Amino acid sequence: MQFDLIGTILWPLKWMVELVLVGWHALFTAVGLAPAAGLTWVLSIVGLVLIVRAALIPLFVKQIKSQRKMMEIAPELRKVQEKYKGKRDQLSREAMSRETMALYKKHGTTPVSSCLPLLVQMPIFFALFSVLNDVSKHAAVGQGGVGLLTPELTTEFYDARLFDVASMHVNLVTAWGQSDGQVTVAILLTLVVLMIASQFFTQLQIISKNLSPEAKTGQAYQMQKIMLYILPLAFIFSGVFFPLGVVIYWFVSNLWTMVQQFVVIREMPTPGSDAAKAREERLARKGKAIDSSGKVVPIEKYEAEQQRLFEEAEKARATQPKRQQPVGKQRAKKQQSAKNPGTGGASGSSSPA
Repeated sequence: MQFDLIGTILWPLKWMVELVLVGWHALFTAVGLAPAAGLTWVLSIVGLVLIVRAALIPLFVKQIKSQRKMMEIAPELRKVQEKYKGKRDQLSREAMSRETMALYKKHGTTPVSSCLPLLVQMPIFFALFSVLNDVSKHAAVGQGGVGLLTPELTTEFYDARLFDVASMHVNLVTAWGQSDGQVTVAILLTLVVLMIASQFFTQLQIISKNLSPEAKTGQAYQMQKIMLYILPLAFIFSGVFFPLGVVIYWFVSNLWTMVQQFVVIREMPTPGSDAAKAREERLARKGKAIDSSGKVVPIEKYEAEQQRLFEEAEKARATQPKRQQPVGKQRAKKQQSAKNPGTGGASGSSSPA
């Protein structure tokens, strides 16, 4: 018997995916939906998205903070890159790597941190892909899944049709080869296009509204612009092989990301970005502003704080010792002579008797 490494790794995730799907399916059938209806299983997949994305909210917050820190240190990273520009020797490359990692450690971020939600979602995504693929095989032999997806539920899942036409486990390749698959192809194409469009728009709103002018000159910004167009291309090719259930999962997940990103950009924008300026204008129309600690306060309190900070700065400047301007030797002698005229004259007129 051949050892299935991928299947062994995905087994606990597949068990959890089945648990959530069966749980939502039981809930929807309890409120009156047909157990084998396509809508029941589509809503169960949507429920899976809600559970997964809600669990990923702490990682999303960490991702936002990491992205901002990466943008903040972009000027420092550029200095390191310019310092070693044109140097190809091993010692210079190692020194550049050490200084770059030191910057990441100092600011508590890494480029990988901004990808955490996506990296965590991918195994769940593949687990759902595997579950849907198994449905076709298991239904044919009357077998259940790895967990709570019993043979009866597997058959219901296999027989379920979206709009009474498209199976959850079918993809564009198999639908294209079916004699009556035109409607299924149309549904899949529409969902794949919507999936790609939502992915594109989510990334676009980040780089167009939520970056400061300094961040738009960094290497990270250039990478984000490239990914803006590469990711949709990747989904065009991979979406052809995604089962309908996976396409629904990814599309709904993209909608969650898009709305979540919109709320973050609107309410917690990157300082100095267009979104931050728009938020300040909205607050100003309501008679509010953002104080030095980042809290929203009445405009009167904000102005009082600004006045206090200005007075403290002026007071600190007044108490600082005045900086002495450097003077030449000749000028120093003249200043000394002006302070002590007798000293200069006596030394200049001394002669032997």
